[in-house]
Parts: sequence; C-alpha cells; structure tokens
Amino acid sequence: MAFWNLNNLNLEEFRPGINSKAEIGNNLVMVCMEIKAEKEDTGHSHNYDQCGIILDGKIEMYIGEERKILTSDESYFIPAGVQHGWKTFDKTVKLLDVSIKES
Repeated sequence: MAFWNLNNLNLEEFRPGINSKAEIGNNLVMVCMEIKAEKEDTGHSHNYDQCGIILDGKIEMYIGEERKILTSDESYFIPAGVQHGWKTFDKTVKLLDVSIKES
C-alpha cells in the first residue's frame, strides 16, 4: 500500500507491549508503532541509519551519549552502529520510524 492514514491505521502486535504496521520496500522500511506505557528497550545497535518522528505521547530516548525526552512532532536520527534505546512513561507513545531494509 502506498498511502497510510495514521489516525486509523490497523496495528498488530509486534512484540509484547508494541503494536505496529510496517511497509517494506526494496530498500526502505517504514513502521508506525504504538508502544505501551512503562516499556523499555535498554539498548541495541544495528548497521544502518534509522530516523523517526513522535506522533503522540512522550518517550525518553538515548542515542550514544545523548539522552532526551521527545514529545509530539519531535524527531530523532540514529547513525549506523550507535547504541540507542528508549523508555516510555505513563501513556502509550505513537511514532513513525524509517530505516533501510537489512539484506
């Protein structure tokens, strides 16, 4: 599908506490995600750049040595190979994330 309406996109469980919808092309992956309250990814890295924008809610992210609380309409860019992670607070967070497709 080439078009999404983010207000009524049908998300499915990706892993416990995270619902998502992904569009996977030849080179890019676009994912809309809802992350439930009080969830955390303590950190990981991968060999590709990643970026996104917070659509709704509040999430704390760290990218390398930087740590920031992001809210609606704020974005992030994660360079390839840099350790990063996140945690949510008392409400669900909705975000749109884009990265290259791993081969």
